[in-house]
Amino acid sequence: MIFRETPLAGAWVLELERHSDERGFFARTFCRRELAEHGLDVEVAQCNLSVSRRRGTLRGLHFQRAPHEEAKLVRCSRGSLFDAIVDLRVGSPTFARWFGVVLSAREGNQLYVPRGFAHGLLTLEDDTEVCYQVSAAYAPDHQAGYRWDDPAFGIDWPAPVRVMSERDRNLPTLAERPLESLDERSSR
Repeated sequence: MIFRETPLAGAWVLELERHSDERGFFARTFCRRELAEHGLDVEVAQCNLSVSRRRGTLRGLHFQRAPHEEAKLVRCSRGSLFDAIVDLRVGSPTFARWFGVVLSAREGNQLYVPRGFAHGLLTLEDDTEVCYQVSAAYAPDHQAGYRWDDPAFGIDWPAPVRVMSERDRNLPTLAERPLESLDERSSR
């Protein structure tokens, strides 16, 4: 795997190191040793799959509150998407800053999302499939999120939002619900 740092400390874009021949190619998408060498969380508690039928489907911005914060390794296995993350680590020099990258099945690139970040995505093609390796089991009592269009973050989404869940549509902004108001929120 090829590791590319992002402007947000701890977040990385991982690219495939393809070994090709007449059959096609082989590439590693997860290597505990290589991730650990870069200081990344290598625990995998569960793997998740989401499929979005329509281009323009938005999911997020989601995160889990402490003590169930998650690190994620996100990969697009069909179609393409714009993946956006926001640093919610209180005290971080990049607090409330965002980073976005296009992930596609064609490129095979991945985004490593550290604990303490919100995560969202916008599909760029119909029938987009996303695979997540997650470091902590889902804890419904600790789920939280912020609006995708929160002006505190100013994410520049590359396409119109056409489909969104009612839950995501009604998420608060950071101004409406500051992190300090969320129970058990860690400052990692």
